[in-house]
Amino acid sequence: MVDLRGESIVLEPVRAAHVSALVRILRTPEVRSRWGDEAASPEWPFDDPSAVRFAIVVDGQVHGMVQYGEENEPRYRHASIDIFVDPGVQGRGIGRDAVRTLALHLVRVLGHHRLVIDPAADNAAAIRCYAAVGFRPVGIMREYERDVDGEGWHDGLLMELLAADLDVGRREA
Repeated sequence: MVDLRGESIVLEPVRAAHVSALVRILRTPEVRSRWGDEAASPEWPFDDPSAVRFAIVVDGQVHGMVQYGEENEPRYRHASIDIFVDPGVQGRGIGRDAVRTLALHLVRVLGHHRLVIDPAADNAAAIRCYAAVGFRPVGIMREYERDVDGEGWHDGLLMELLAADLDVGRREA
């Protein structure tokens, strides 16, 4: 796997050298409230062969992770994206650049025509980020995900991006 270059970020395939920074970010209250104890497995982030994971790097520093999974059944082929960004750098366009860079790769290099992302329905900042890349709301998935405390459920917003909707002429992935 190769690095993917965005406007201000580089997506580097996750390596052992990235893990301590990623775990630190996952343990921040803001990220933990959405991702829970993602890094509980001692093998994380190398514990899920169905996920392709990239560290989000800016000026040599790890500021988050973005990942994708693929549905390769020909009738339903698409990719899904998920991301977390260090709260200390949120609001600077890093997440938007990372999602856009990965989306361009998924469409141009891997040939996906449709991408999905599924933020919590109350995660307004994430929804704005994905909409800025071109994702459109499809619908609310009621009681979609268990709360990180395990006590209840919350709704998710299904968003999709079609290759035709992505401004692929803007820059190369």
